[in-house]
Amino acid sequence: MNLDWIVVVAFAAVYVGMAMGRWPWLAVDRTGVALIGAIFLFLTGAVDAGDAVKAIDFPTLTILFALMVLSAQFAASGFFEWTATAIAGADAAPRTLLILVIAIAAGLAAVLTNDVVVWAMTPVLVRGLMRRGLDARPFVIALVAAANAGSAATIIGNPQNLLIGQVGRLEFWPFALVCVGPAVLSLAIVYGITAWTWRDGLRAGDGAPDAASPPLDRPALVKGVAAAAAMIAVFTLTADPVPWVLAIAGALLLSRRHSTRKMMSMVDWHLLLLFAALFIVTGALSRTPLAGDTIARLRGVGFDLRDLGALLAVSLAGSNTIGNVPMVTLLLSLGVDFGRDAFYALALFSTLSGNFLIVGSIANIIAVERAGREGVTVSFADYARTGMPATLLSLAAAYLWLRLVLPVAG
Repeated sequence: MNLDWIVVVAFAAVYVGMAMGRWPWLAVDRTGVALIGAIFLFLTGAVDAGDAVKAIDFPTLTILFALMVLSAQFAASGFFEWTATAIAGADAAPRTLLILVIAIAAGLAAVLTNDVVVWAMTPVLVRGLMRRGLDARPFVIALVAAANAGSAATIIGNPQNLLIGQVGRLEFWPFALVCVGPAVLSLAIVYGITAWTWRDGLRAGDGAPDAASPPLDRPALVKGVAAAAAMIAVFTLTADPVPWVLAIAGALLLSRRHSTRKMMSMVDWHLLLLFAALFIVTGALSRTPLAGDTIARLRGVGFDLRDLGALLAVSLAGSNTIGNVPMVTLLLSLGVDFGRDAFYALALFSTLSGNFLIVGSIANIIAVERAGREGVTVSFADYARTGMPATLLSLAAAYLWLRLVLPVAG
């Protein structure tokens, strides 16, 4: 078999697995699908060791690893548990609690990544809300939707933004200048849609707020805050943040309170492996004529991936089939000459599109699964009746914002 066809078959099998979340009749998740696809390409000779190493974007993986260590520092200090407990125990009406959930989740996700915030806060928040007799479902949906929207504001808020920022060599504050506005608008939309669609469920419960607070390791938290400030300074002041963020991660691991094993157990190795495997698979595809031919044919029918409307459509469709991380990895491997403005748009659209359905982002799946383990079932329909209108309105707002801002920013 021609090696190009081997690559196409492997690519198709991997991205079908991405869309389905697994391969039928096998207990193989998205990470396993991508890894097996990369192994298959190597064993068939379609990719050699040199090709594999060249395809993997090690700077992006290094920064993502450092950000995971930073998030692990906050988790080890008990900060996420303390914050979620404080929200659930606040002496406030349900709609006020909803505002607190949205604002805090968004703010934390912009710096500590959306997946980590959702993973750490969901179970504690759910338990506190259930003790108050409140329906936890709208709060779980608002938590993850706000974390996704908040993460859109910075290049370090989520994995796909980080990848786009590295490939496009985007600067931290110019990116934020363009993307904070749509993120804030999206948060307002998330609140409005959630409050409307769950208006019957956002009523005072028959339980009392839990006043007890979990322990908080304040020295560890101070160390985490200092490291977060240093991370932002690095992205602001240096052209090559990789060695600096790695040094910050190393400094965080120097601890008398928290073992290296504990910190490393909170790093999402599955996500790092997923990225590496997808780099290999999409890199192999980019070396075949198919990638260039596909782009040429799309342009021939007037579909330019650099156009805002095209990027919005592709982001919405791709994020809710194969997922926003695989979709962004694929688009960046096609050899499209994205300009700075298109990179901004891709980051915003791919992230906000993740709120459409449960399968739209890894954070959504994490939130639903973590809530389910606490006895709260957020069904596909529960999520969709909030996520779908909130996403469409958020994307429309982001599209109009970019139309107004990008000529000025340029």
